[in-house]
Amino acid sequence: MRIFIFVLALGAALTGLPHDALAADGVPKFDVNGGCKAETAEASGIGESMAQCVADEEQARDELAQQWGQYQQQDKTACIRETSADGTPSYVELETCLEMSADLKSRR
Repeated sequence: MRIFIFVLALGAALTGLPHDALAADGVPKFDVNGGCKAETAEASGIGESMAQCVADEEQARDELAQQWGQYQQQDKTACIRETSADGTPSYVELETCLEMSADLKSRR
C-alpha cells in the first residue's frame, strides 16, 4: 500500500502541478527575471531599468504575502492562471488581478 501511495505522489510531482494547485499554499514562486527583461526591452524609451522592475515585483510579492489570506481561492486560482499564461508571470499583475476581483465582488 505504501508503494502505491508513493507512486501516486511521485506521479503528481512529475506532472508539474499547475500554479493554481498551489494557490492555497501561499503566494506562488515566480521567476520574474524573464518578464522584467522583456518589459524593460519594450519600455527602453520609458527608462524603466531591470533593477526597478525587479524591485517592483519584490514589493508586490511582499504585499501579496501580507494579504494572501483575504482573497478567495477561486480568485487566486483564476488570477494565477491569467498572469502566468504568457510564460512571464508577474506579481504586479497578480496583485492587480486579485484587487480587481475583490473590488468587483464588493460592488455586488
